Amino acid sequence: MAINAFGIRREDKNPWERRVPFIPLHIKELKDHFKIDFEVQSSPIRAFHDEDYEDAGATVTENLTASSIIFAIKEIPPDFFQAHKTYVFFSHTTKGQSYNMPMLQRMMDLRCTLIDYEKIVDDSGRRLIAFGYYAGLVGMVETLWALGKHLTGENIENPFRTLSHVYQIPDLPALKKQVRQVGEMIRTQGLPDHVSPFICGITGYGNVSRGVQEILDLLPIQEVTPQDLPLLFNHSSPHLVYKVIFKEQDLVQHRTPHKPFNLREYYTHPENYRSIFAHYLPYLSLVMNCIYWDTCYPRLITKKDVHALFEKDTPPRLQIIGDISCDLGGSIEFTHKLMEPDNPVFMYNPLTNTAVDGYTGTGIMVMAVDNLPCELPRESSTYFSSVLKEFIPIFLGADFSKDLDASGLSPPLKKAVVLYQGNFPSPYSYLSKYLRGNKT
Repeated sequence: MAINAFGIRREDKNPWERRVPFIPLHIKELKDHFKIDFEVQSSPIRAFHDEDYEDAGATVTENLTASSIIFAIKEIPPDFFQAHKTYVFFSHTTKGQSYNMPMLQRMMDLRCTLIDYEKIVDDSGRRLIAFGYYAGLVGMVETLWALGKHLTGENIENPFRTLSHVYQIPDLPALKKQVRQVGEMIRTQGLPDHVSPFICGITGYGNVSRGVQEILDLLPIQEVTPQDLPLLFNHSSPHLVYKVIFKEQDLVQHRTPHKPFNLREYYTHPENYRSIFAHYLPYLSLVMNCIYWDTCYPRLITKKDVHALFEKDTPPRLQIIGDISCDLGGSIEFTHKLMEPDNPVFMYNPLTNTAVDGYTGTGIMVMAVDNLPCELPRESSTYFSSVLKEFIPIFLGADFSKDLDASGLSPPLKKAVVLYQGNFPSPYSYLSKYLRGNKT
């Protein structure tokens, strides 16, 4: 079955979401090379204007009726879907997220096909299309911004107070310039005794972690290992920021005493492991959580872990957690809500098990914005589009009227088919239990 046209849906999940799956420049390239039409829904907030798409040769319209495959970024309202069409977007359904089950059910009822960007992976499970790097860039800055605001509110002079929200900065070069200026202040004036030694722990080493480290490395950095942490309190400098990367073997321990860590076993049988990250919390000033998490894995930090920090006579060193993974009640158990770019943090009090928005009060701050890349919409969209456009020849050659195995989709795309003609392929059959109130 021939592809008539590709559609791009407007984003309307929230007013911050200005990203696009394809930028105008790449649409022009694709139209010229493949002679394929693009329909683009009009949008008043998109980082690239309607006129930019018209200049690229796309048709700006409202209903996308001519499009066989429709691309978006975030979730789509249930009343938008058209029968038998294919939709490609971040669906946030594969963990059984209850708030998106009505959308998934509607797609099933209309016999739609759903391809989820998050599940487009290679043979080793590495994601091929993602915004993670940009989430890391933005998340690191927003976390330092919040720390600066909190310390200033406590009448503690600190270099982080000069940072702005990322969405208030015009582009990535300007963002990095601000962070470099903070680094120069640390280098020349030092950090306050209240936060020195300043130790930033980063969990994970993928694209999110790479973005976090790219920002952090603009400061005067010394990298240390988890095993070095106790030594820093005798040999440290207020003119440095200490960076420590935690890998899987640093985060968990086998439940069988003295049995060594095995990476393959951890990913295939995570129930055999328990978290040991709490051992490092007394040493850390800041934690950037960059790991993928699902319910089968042990939590990184629990409510009990941070309660133990606050039971002691002296206030804990840990000031803030940048929870870029952003799973509600997930790897950071007390991440209880998703925040917005202009209000990115809440204060969690472990002793009362309560949380309030903002960066003042007693407890640990949590930065928990789930769409961080939207604060750099043009840069993040340009990167995303440059990767996604390489899949267009495969989409053009696919026949969605045939069985999935005969559709012509490449293995990475086939792995990402959550719904096919309204049915779950076998890897996603478990989702049926979450539909129609049948969550178990």
